[in-house]
Amino acid sequence: MILLVGQYSTVFPDTNDVLNSITIVDTPGILSGEKQRLDRGYDFVGVLEWFAERADRIILLFDAHKLDISDEFRRSIEALKGHDDKIRIVLNKSDMVDHQQLMRVYGALMWSLGKVLQTPEVTRVYIGSFWDKPLQHDHNRKLFEDEAKDLFKDLQCLPRNAALRKLNDLIKRARLAKVHAYIISTLQKNMPSMFGKDSKKNQLIQNLHETYREVEKEHGISPGDFPPLGKMRELLKEHDFTKFHQLRPRLISKVDNMLATGMTKLMQMIPQEEELMKTEHVIRGGAFHHTDNSPFAGGEGEGADYGKGELTDWVVNEKIDQYESEFVKLSPIDGKISGATAKKEMVKSKLPNTVLGRIWKLSDVDKDGKLDLEEWGLARHLIEIKLNQNELPLELPPHLIPPSKREFSE
Repeated sequence: MILLVGQYSTVFPDTNDVLNSITIVDTPGILSGEKQRLDRGYDFVGVLEWFAERADRIILLFDAHKLDISDEFRRSIEALKGHDDKIRIVLNKSDMVDHQQLMRVYGALMWSLGKVLQTPEVTRVYIGSFWDKPLQHDHNRKLFEDEAKDLFKDLQCLPRNAALRKLNDLIKRARLAKVHAYIISTLQKNMPSMFGKDSKKNQLIQNLHETYREVEKEHGISPGDFPPLGKMRELLKEHDFTKFHQLRPRLISKVDNMLATGMTKLMQMIPQEEELMKTEHVIRGGAFHHTDNSPFAGGEGEGADYGKGELTDWVVNEKIDQYESEFVKLSPIDGKISGATAKKEMVKSKLPNTVLGRIWKLSDVDKDGKLDLEEWGLARHLIEIKLNQNELPLELPPHLIPPSKREFSE
């Protein structure tokens, strides 16, 4: 499961194949400015904590041209503490600013995050433009392409790492349960048998940090294994300390044995499990779908499936003379241009690689990794369709199939 947290909502087509492999939870847009005064009607941060505990990856979304961390966003990020290994940062719509501004925005983002995410390691930030609009500033296209590949590779490996994450979560819960037992038994032991129970309870809650230090020193517990002090104080107010159970060493011994022996055996099984999962449990579809012959290494994507029906004239013929003059200038060999040559020309449209990858997949009808004149004309036509703010088809309708390639579509 991937949890998306950001100031701006994300739209996913309901037919995307990616959703067959993963569950994506997109939080409501983070409020900023005057909107922060609105009451959501529920504990937003509490819900976020619940999902964060169960998610495999947490992605914080920022827009390069609207970079700010509102009070609510700050509280949301602080609620994710303890899940630092799951967090990834995406600086989206980076094409909206030029190269110099992008460096300033990146620096400002890292400075702001450093004040909120107080971790010893620098959080990974992916810079890109994850939408299908033409790039306004395409000087950083290669950077966006490399960053997108890294992000997709990170996400694609999530199913393989799911077993390890669950095992680590089990270890974390077991250690927390053990510490919790020590704390509860210590509080119960310090309660009076008859008088002054309420005042002693309040005193123990107020001095809970001293109890933490006592347990830490006596049992050699790491400070990171203790539950949050503030939250623990709030929860203890609702309980009667005299009803707490005494420590049961036998049960503690079983937990220690499980952590020392049982978990070790399970950890040794994970590499074998990963080998079995390599070919089956990976994210597929959309931007995660790669074709060997595509120069863009892009995904198939989704879009409005229009124009299906009876076979009609090839609509690209209307501009085939223009496309032919462009094709000749690309110096075709044996009537075809290579993927690399086509890519150099197609990126001039400033469309993102994800979109151009979809166009290539549709245009390379015979799947030979090259384009002939008709396929080049089709590619140029699809580029114009997208630049005119129209959606690409999922598959070629009859009126877009090149006449010489109709055998491949049958």
